Amino acid sequence: MALNVIFAGTPEFAAFALKTLLASNHFVSAVYTQPDRPSGRGRKLTSSPVKKLALAANLPVYQPMPLNTTESIKLLQEHQADIMVVVAYGQLLPKAILEIPRYGCINIHASLLPRWRGAAPIERAIEAGDKMTGITIMQMDEHLDTGNILDQVYCPIGSVDTSASLSERLATIGAEALLKTLSAIEKGSLSPSPQDHEKATYANKTSKQEAEINWSLSAEVLARKVRAFNPRPIAFTEINGQPLRVWKAQALDMPTKAVPGTVIASSKQGIDVATGEGVLRLLTIQKPGGKPLSVETLTTNLF
Repeated sequence: MALNVIFAGTPEFAAFALKTLLASNHFVSAVYTQPDRPSGRGRKLTSSPVKKLALAANLPVYQPMPLNTTESIKLLQEHQADIMVVVAYGQLLPKAILEIPRYGCINIHASLLPRWRGAAPIERAIEAGDKMTGITIMQMDEHLDTGNILDQVYCPIGSVDTSASLSERLATIGAEALLKTLSAIEKGSLSPSPQDHEKATYANKTSKQEAEINWSLSAEVLARKVRAFNPRPIAFTEINGQPLRVWKAQALDMPTKAVPGTVIASSKQGIDVATGEGVLRLLTIQKPGGKPLSVETLTTNLF
């Protein structure tokens, strides 16, 4: 039995789930996504990855802000959906919305709930040094990522994983878990499990301000931050008056008495900078107006 699905999502992570859903036997009757946003140097209005995919598939697309208006609720009801699948949509759904589909609303969340509830679970897991994360399929309620767990799939975090690489793997895992959950809903074989709210942690949205490198921290902590903030907002610093964005770095267990932030070596292997504990080797950097470049490809040393 195919389900009539309303899909709500915005970024590339959500678009992968929608693409997988469109290739299944289920019917997507409508797609909801965030309004177009200014993007790039020209600040041109740009559609979300979900909207682009939905339009290419000739699906009706809605971008209400907010979603809980009388008009929006009425429109949702008219679709007579069996279920609403929500993936990084960008809005909390009120109870009036959650109760419209026959089976309610389910969410693909990129962490092992209750750890890392909130907007940036992938980034915060890497930043914290977690060795394991995963995907949670959750029955949504009106609070932030507090609903019952329908399924969880584990995924290790590699020592060189960035938010970009980990997001790609979790998107694949999440899409597979979604289809499994929808099949269980069809069969009536779900066994929801409540979350342990006392173990909850929160993944606040990342900001450009926190991506500025604080050299008094340890090299290990800074290396994790560089990975966590790639591809956005990208770690940045200023060394000897030279502003730099840091895309890739490596923590070296190398004692140094140099003042944190001091360049102690620069070669094809990398730019070594003293930290509060150990040395951070910058491997891929970006100067203002330039492209990210591997240090080993530079014809001259920056420092």
